[in-house]
Amino acid sequence: MAEENEELKTENPEEAGASSEESENKERGSTENLRVLENIEVKLTVEVGSTEIKIRDLLRLNEGSVVELDRLAGDPLDILANGTTIAKGEVVMVGERFGIRFTEVSDPEERVQNL
Repeated sequence: MAEENEELKTENPEEAGASSEESENKERGSTENLRVLENIEVKLTVEVGSTEIKIRDLLRLNEGSVVELDRLAGDPLDILANGTTIAKGEVVMVGERFGIRFTEVSDPEERVQNL
């Protein structure tokens, strides 16, 4: 019985080399896949807030109208990539333009689940 256990523990060196080679090839393949994806453009959007209103109220909006949103002043804004929330941030000025500073980035696994 003890001899059988020893045989099970003993690993063929050629097999060990093959499995490490396979994992290296998989890593190389996934890195190459990421390089292909790096050149795909996505639309980055910053959402200040949202609300639901009736069409009647929408039709009555004009210059100077104010619509209350579901977010408090000072709350972090949602940052979306192609409609999927990827982070939260705050508005900053970059020269004469607006920018967004990322304050919290979603976990990549969470992002994949939200797709």
